[in-house]
Amino acid sequence: MSDTAAILDTHTDVDPSISHPPQSYTYYHAGPLFTLAELHTNTLLSQAIHTKSQGKFIPVLPQDLEQRDLSPHSIRDEDLRALLSCDLAMFTYDGAELDAGTVVEYMVAKMADIPAVILRSDFRGAGDQGGTGDAWNLMSSCWPRTVGVSVDAMVEYKSALARSMHQAGAAAKGTDPASSMIDEVAQRVVDGFEKVLNEPPRLPKELRESVYQWLAIMPGFKNGGDEQNAKLLAKLCQDKQAKGLL
Repeated sequence: MSDTAAILDTHTDVDPSISHPPQSYTYYHAGPLFTLAELHTNTLLSQAIHTKSQGKFIPVLPQDLEQRDLSPHSIRDEDLRALLSCDLAMFTYDGAELDAGTVVEYMVAKMADIPAVILRSDFRGAGDQGGTGDAWNLMSSCWPRTVGVSVDAMVEYKSALARSMHQAGAAAKGTDPASSMIDEVAQRVVDGFEKVLNEPPRLPKELRESVYQWLAIMPGFKNGGDEQNAKLLAKLCQDKQAKGLL
């Protein structure tokens, strides 16, 4: 194996053999999914992201995958497999305290060198960075191949409402403020995806297969066994490299 300097040097350039990027990318739409508001917003935002990107970014929603009659272990495994299978990921970091499951999923994504967008629409101050950094716990900040998108939801809503009222006053059909706000946020997420796709992989070529082999056995998946899961992750590693994602 090459020395450490040579290995680390391999994550500074995109593979020149990848001359034709994929036409579309799947992305894992992570975030809280426990209330009507959360489920509804996840659905609307994912649809808007797909539309705004003209079909380039295809959402995979955990809420569409999860079966509540399964064991907690099986639900976790289903979500982790879906995350690792996706090309990109988006993580909703709202709330005074971040959703623990979403943070775990984000860390798994970083272990797998998955390009990510973190979205925060909560206008309340939070975290421990004293207003000088992100509005969440500092341990979730400064990770490579991650773009943060911060939106003041109340400001966006008021702006959308004002536009709608102006259109209505001008005898035009006013747009729905909620839909307008969702579209605006979706466009920012799309822009974030486009930006993070331009960042080269951090995972050195010599380590990729080994890291994905470890990701196959590290979680202790309930079904499939280590050998089958290792084959699955090896295939995912190959596919991601073929797409220029690793």
